[in-house]
Amino acid sequence: MKRLIIAGIACMVALAQASAADVKKKEAPTGLKQPEASIPFIDMRSSIITWQADGEQGLWIQDSRKQWYYASTFGRCDGLEFAVQIGIRTRTMNTLDRTSDIVVPNSSTGVCALKSFVKSDEPPAEKKRKK
Repeated sequence: MKRLIIAGIACMVALAQASAADVKKKEAPTGLKQPEASIPFIDMRSSIITWQADGEQGLWIQDSRKQWYYASTFGRCDGLEFAVQIGIRTRTMNTLDRTSDIVVPNSSTGVCALKSFVKSDEPPAEKKRKK
């Protein structure tokens, strides 16, 4: 009798897990969104190799492992396109992520909050971006 009860409970658990997996599959969006990324222990001298602005809406950042990331801002970031240098203000333990801010010296905006920070391919050539 005990074996029958245990077998019944095991079947119910297996069915519950299978139906939960089906629900998750149905709820998943059809367009895949890239997961948010981060660069831990950020230091402008050693963690960031280079960066390149994408107009005034975001920028590509290359870390010391030669991995590219794209950081998009919530709105227009004045002066980013022509900035010679930038600063990064982190909020969580020196980690560059979507909660960080880009500081643009000598601009009217000054600080631009990030909307997303994801892994990316390298920035497109200058001619392709301007079209």
